[in-house]
This record gives sequence, C-alpha cells and structure tokens, in this order.
Amino acid sequence: MAIAIDGPAASGKSSTAKAIARELGFRHVDSGALYRAATAARVRQGGDAESWTEESVLAAARMVTLVPTELGFTPLLDGETAEDEMRGEEVTRHVSLVARMPAMREWVNAQVRKAAHEHDVVVDGRDIGTVVLPSARPKIFLVASPGERAKRRLLERHAGAPSDGEIAEETGRIVLRDDMDAAQSVRAADAIVIDTTHLAQAEQIARIVALVRAGGWEVQ
Repeated sequence: MAIAIDGPAASGKSSTAKAIARELGFRHVDSGALYRAATAARVRQGGDAESWTEESVLAAARMVTLVPTELGFTPLLDGETAEDEMRGEEVTRHVSLVARMPAMREWVNAQVRKAAHEHDVVVDGRDIGTVVLPSARPKIFLVASPGERAKRRLLERHAGAPSDGEIAEETGRIVLRDDMDAAQSVRAADAIVIDTTHLAQAEQIARIVALVRAGGWEVQ
C-alpha cells in the first residue's frame, strides 16, 4: 500500500508523512531527500552549478544508496549518513536545479517505486500522486500560505521566534521556489486538498489517518 502526500516547499509534507507512517506502521519515503542527496553528491565534486549537466549529476548520484530503517529509508553518501550536508545552504540553493533535470527525476522515481514495491509506504514530494505513484491511495495535497510556510521553515532553523524582516525575506524565497517548482507541483485530479495554514500538525495527521481508514484501506 502506498499513500502519496504532495505539496509545495515547506508545506509540512515530510514531517506529516513521517508521523503518519509511524501511526500506521508503514515506512516513510522522502523523495526530496533523494534529490538533496544527489545534489550533495554533485556539490562534493566541485564546479559552478551553472555548468552542471544531467550526466554529471547522474554520475555523482551513483554514490547515493537508499537503505531501509525501522521507520523509513535513509539516503547514504558513499555509505555514510550526511544529513547536515544534505540540508546545508549550498544544497538548498541548487536542489531545484537538480529536481528539474528529467534524468534525475527518473532516477529518484525509480528509487521510490522500488521502495513502494517492497514495503507499505507513505511517500511525500511534489509529483508523487501524478507521476511517481499514480495508483497510490489516498492522495493528499498539503497547502499553506507562503508566510506561514516561511515562519515554519525559520522555526526549524532557529530556537527563537523569527523577526518580521526574517519572515518577509524567507517568504520571498518561498514564493521564488514555488515559481521554480510550479511545473512539478501539480495536484492530482483525485487528490484531497488540506490547507494547513491554521492547523496544528496533530490535527492534520489525525485527519489523514482517518481518511485512510474511512476510505476502505484499513490498516491491520
């Protein structure tokens, strides 16, 4: 069984998907982590990102392996975890470039489909329900206002509350990222849209778990 959770950047896809997988006893697949791992692999090789080709990024991605864990999967670089590197500023700056490369999208999709073929999974990304796993049920599309998504992203990075100026600056980056990802972030026709702008995470998790069970995909 596969559950698809799509939505724009910083809409809470990954954290929600992880919690749902934990609740249902599934494994979580973070497709974005695979793009980040491939980007980090290419960053390690150096060179200006403007000169990156699909072939060079795909070659760098050979150092990435996706290994199952108790609750999900972890992408390794050269056999080692590299979470800080994958979430770093340089990778964040270039991951959209990598995600727009057709060869890299197919590479990531193949990893996700393999995981979904072998395990019950909750998968999050931007085109899971439309391209990667069109047979997934149910399909969820999370949305939230750019300002709210900016606040959430800043709170992940800092212990204290962000200033208005920081929120405005991050909102601009979120809107720019939305524009870059627009072609990929298309909602599936049969997806259920959940606006999380004013929802606590516990509420959205409970709503999605209830949808899974009410829809006839009862988890034993």
